[in-house]
Amino acid sequence: MNTSFFIASRYFKSKKKNSFISMISMFSMFEVAVVTMALVIVLSVYNGMSEMIKDLYNTFDPELKVVPAHGKSFELDSLTMQQIHALQGVSVVTEVIEDNAFVRYRNAQVVVTMKGVSDNYVDQHRLDSMVVEGSFKLQDGHKNYAVIGRGVRNVLSLSLKNDFYPLQFFYPKRGKVNSIDPTKLTNRLIIAPAGVFAIERKFDYNYVFVPLNFAANLLEYGKRRTALEIQVVPKRAVPDVEQALKKLLGKDFIVQNQDEQHAEMIRVLKLEKFFVFLAFAFIIAVASFTILFTLSMLAIEKKKDIAVLYTLGATRDEIKKIFLFEGMLIAVTGAVIGLVLGYGILYMQETYGLIKMGMQTAIFDAYPVKIIWSDFFMVASSLIGITVLASYRPAVMATKYDDNRLLQ
Repeated sequence: MNTSFFIASRYFKSKKKNSFISMISMFSMFEVAVVTMALVIVLSVYNGMSEMIKDLYNTFDPELKVVPAHGKSFELDSLTMQQIHALQGVSVVTEVIEDNAFVRYRNAQVVVTMKGVSDNYVDQHRLDSMVVEGSFKLQDGHKNYAVIGRGVRNVLSLSLKNDFYPLQFFYPKRGKVNSIDPTKLTNRLIIAPAGVFAIERKFDYNYVFVPLNFAANLLEYGKRRTALEIQVVPKRAVPDVEQALKKLLGKDFIVQNQDEQHAEMIRVLKLEKFFVFLAFAFIIAVASFTILFTLSMLAIEKKKDIAVLYTLGATRDEIKKIFLFEGMLIAVTGAVIGLVLGYGILYMQETYGLIKMGMQTAIFDAYPVKIIWSDFFMVASSLIGITVLASYRPAVMATKYDDNRLLQ
C-alpha cells in the first residue's frame, strides 16, 4: 500500500471522536453527501421531466415529417406518393393541411391552428389515450367532425352535448374579391365537435383536428398539402427511412425526425440542465471550503507528525500526497454515501411515486424521474476534482512543517 495513502487513511479513521477536527471532518463528509444526493436527485427529476415533455410532443408529432423547403404548401403527384408508399419501412403516409383559421361558437370566437388530416390518421390511434371527452372521430359516413383541444373548448365554452350549435370556421378567400360585403370576403364552413383531447398547453389551446377534405375546401387548397406525416414500420430504423426519403424527394423537401421537429425545445432543455448542474457545482465549490478548513486545521495539528516523517526520510511530495489523499477520502466517502442515498430515493420515487405533483393530469400524478448513470459519474468526478483543488493549499502548507525544533 502507498505510504502516503496509508497515513491519510489512518488520519481519516482516527478514533479521537471528541476531537474538534474529527467533528469538522465528519461534517465535511456529511455536507458532501447531502450535496451529492441533492444534485443526482435534481438531475434525475429534470431528466424525467424532460423525457415526459418529449414523450408528450412525440405523441403529437409523427416519426417522420415531410415539409416543403420553400413556401408553406406543395403538390405531390401520384407517382411520387406511390414511391413513398413503396419505400421499405414506411407504414402509413398521412396527408396534412395545417393553417390558422378563425372559429366561432355561439358568441365566443378564437383563432386556432386547424389541422386537416387524411382518414388513415385516425387508424394510427396516436391520440386515443389523450381524448378526455367524446371520441377521436373525424368522419361518420358523409358527416364531418372536429376534435378540439381542451384549452380551445374552455375558451369557446363548448359543450359536446349541445347538438344545436356547430363550430363555424372562417378563412379569407383566395385571389381578389370585388365586394364590400364582409361575408363574401371569407369562406365559411360548419362542423360538429366530436371529442376533446388534452396533451400539453401548447397543443390544447391551439389545435383543432378536422378531416382533410374539410380543410382543403375551407382553404381552397385543392390537391395541395402543407406536410406529409409518416409512420415507420415497428422495429424498423427511423434513420434509414429518413435517409431513403431524403434521397427520393431531393432538395425541394425537408425530412424531419421527431427531435428535429422540436429541435429548439431540446436545445433549451439541454441548456437548462447545464445551468442546473452549474448552479450545483457552485454549491459544491462552496462546500469544498469546509474541506479546505478541515485539512488546514489537520495540517496544524499534525505538524509534529510531519516533522517526524521528514526525519524518517519522507519527501515534500509524499507529505503533500497525505493531505491530498485525506481530502479525496472525505470527498469519495461522502460522494459514495450521497450517490447511494440519491439512488435509493430515486428508486422509491420511480417505483412507488411517493412525491406527488399536486395536480391532476391525463398522464401522471407523481414527479417523473429518469436515472442516467452518466449523470452519476459526472457528479462524482466533478466533486472529486473540486475537492482535490481545495485540498492543494493545505497540502502545500503541510510541507512547510519540517523544522526539527517541532520535535523538541
